[in-house]
Amino acid sequence: MSTSSPLLLHFDEDQASAQRIAAAAGMGCAAIARHRFPDGELKLRLPAELPPRVVLLRTLDHPNEKLTELLLVARTARTLGATHLTLVAPYLAYMRQDIAFQSGEVVSQRVIGRFLADLFDAVITVDPHLHRVATLQEAVPVPQAVVLSGAPLLADVIAAHHAAPLLIGPDEESAQWIAQAAQVHGFDFGVCRKIRHGDRDVQIALPENLAFAGRAVVLLDDVASSGRTLAGAARLLLAGGASSVDVAVTHALFAGDALQVIKNAGVDRVWSTDCISHPSNAVSMAACIADALQNPH
Repeated sequence: MSTSSPLLLHFDEDQASAQRIAAAAGMGCAAIARHRFPDGELKLRLPAELPPRVVLLRTLDHPNEKLTELLLVARTARTLGATHLTLVAPYLAYMRQDIAFQSGEVVSQRVIGRFLADLFDAVITVDPHLHRVATLQEAVPVPQAVVLSGAPLLADVIAAHHAAPLLIGPDEESAQWIAQAAQVHGFDFGVCRKIRHGDRDVQIALPENLAFAGRAVVLLDDVASSGRTLAGAARLLLAGGASSVDVAVTHALFAGDALQVIKNAGVDRVWSTDCISHPSNAVSMAACIADALQNPH
């Protein structure tokens, strides 16, 4: 690999994903060395010389320390020869907080979006949770902002297990991903209504005019975090006569006991993409990300 060829940088825990993406994109990859001091501060080391185009892979689950890493790596990469920096963040944190509901509340999407735009020339992500903002570039104002979706690939996994499933989105915000997935194989679909009383207290209403009895149902969403929304929908579907309920998500956050909560609600199988490493990973986004790196427009 010549010094002018693009280079993908990654941390040790992302090595397997980085190697898949780099191989598919035909670029080299190198690990960033990390040392943690007793007081918690980080010392990072990049390759001593970098090519003009550098890609940094960092999915932003558990984001707070990782955002500090992005700051340190991006600023240093510029001094080592990089002139164009791309962030590949298969999961992009802080996108849900896009409006202030109370006076003085931080609109995290704007702050983090501006932070990333100051560091990178391009951002590639998968199914960002954009609700009141229409495009990723509005949230992260970089020259190139690329959005990929795991929904079509998850639809292929679903089709391999069910001949004629019913896809259900657990809330109104899931409508965009449900529509994408359903279109791939012509699946029937619908979307629930959700009333949130707290992070772990949600009320679900199933879509009207849809028959669930005897149907294999798959709940599909972009993120599974607390698991309470998916669990509530699963219980209602099974009570309504669904023959089975599976779950397919792009981002397998599964905070705390979330996966067990979903299983306890009667969910059979759980499928996810590898945007966040998890035992439920059934789909690799490497080829899609590699294609976006080679054809950013």
